[in-house]
Amino acid sequence: MIVRIRLGTGRPIQRKLGKNRHLALACGSLLIPASLMAYVLGFWRLASDMGFAAEPGITGIFSHWQMWIATAVFLHAVSSMLNRYGRRGVFEMPQVLNPRILPLRSLSSRRRARSG
Repeated sequence: MIVRIRLGTGRPIQRKLGKNRHLALACGSLLIPASLMAYVLGFWRLASDMGFAAEPGITGIFSHWQMWIATAVFLHAVSSMLNRYGRRGVFEMPQVLNPRILPLRSLSSRRRARSG
């Protein structure tokens, strides 16, 4: 017995830049509150280390305030990059995160190199 399944045609493949902008905006918007929570937990842990607040009750590697602040800065940077991509449609790395030793170049430096 041969069973044939016929599927309808879906959306055509898009070959343009910025086709996932709506997903980038959604993820970037959801990462902002996560970053804020990480900042709060980091400063709470810092205050508890200085004796100004009670212990947060978290054990393990995330019981150190440095990890919370580093996580918050990372989430903040990623949400900023995703929001920029979602608004403009071009993914651009900040110059701070793109040292000259890496072969990656930002869009603005590529434009300057092409124009002369």
